[in-house]
Amino acid sequence: MLPRSKTALLSLGLGLTLLVAACASAPYTGRRQLLLSSEGSETKMGYQAFQQIKHQYKLSRDPETNALVTKVGRRVAHAAQRPDYHWEFLVFEGKEANAFCLPGGKVGIFTGILKYTKDEPGMATVISHEVAHALARHAGERLSQSMLAQAGGLGLGVALGGMGSAASTAIMQGYSLGTQLGILLPYSRTQESEADHVGLILMAKAGYDPAQALEFWKRMMTKDKKGAKLPEFMSTHPNDASRLKELEAFLPEARKYYAPAHAAPSPPPPGPAAAIRPSSAPAAPAAPAAPVAGRWIPAPR
Repeated sequence: MLPRSKTALLSLGLGLTLLVAACASAPYTGRRQLLLSSEGSETKMGYQAFQQIKHQYKLSRDPETNALVTKVGRRVAHAAQRPDYHWEFLVFEGKEANAFCLPGGKVGIFTGILKYTKDEPGMATVISHEVAHALARHAGERLSQSMLAQAGGLGLGVALGGMGSAASTAIMQGYSLGTQLGILLPYSRTQESEADHVGLILMAKAGYDPAQALEFWKRMMTKDKKGAKLPEFMSTHPNDASRLKELEAFLPEARKYYAPAHAAPSPPPPGPAAAIRPSSAPAAPAAPAAPVAGRWIPAPR
């Protein structure tokens, strides 16, 4: 058995090796990321969560809303250039002004947000923002942060007295916690700002004027004026003034990608990967070792 000091050094060296090997860059922004999970495992968790959401919430049968979400979704999916994603666009009945895109391209829109989207560019703003979260692997990033924190705790345990049989349990708890952080809870302010940034680019590439995104965000910012707001440093989302200022700063770059809808590339024709499938969706892939549990309703704020 190695002395504790050597074991601790080996653990530290292994951790640093993993840290260097796992560094990645977010698309478009180039921000450095720590990603310890594989994209495949994140996608499996996304598919499992989507199955749960489809059982938890009633699907909207409104033909106009479904047609709009599908139309906009296909255009944004085409702009995202991820043919490996199994894109799916569903509308759920619910008062929540929320939307999401799970890893792997599973997109959900709650009917409560329709009073803020108002029109096609508004819907494009929402879908582009949520797809940006998936493209940048923000769920995987939150998971990796949790895994790293757990690994640090285990390393400290080794240094202090060795790792017992509880080690594997701790690792699994960390994986489960990471799942909740990455999928069930809101994203960080950095990730929200990045989704705003990348979302404008995707919107422009899909043939929508990115400047119209500001109108949607202004409508969203009026929805909770009656209640007191948390200071920005206590919130997972940027405050209203900061968000609008950043969006305006992102616009010049986004406009470089903009081509009006009549000149934009045609979206792919309807197919099983992009169609709304309320009752014929394929079974979700095998779930990861740590189950996804709880009620997840992320939203642009």
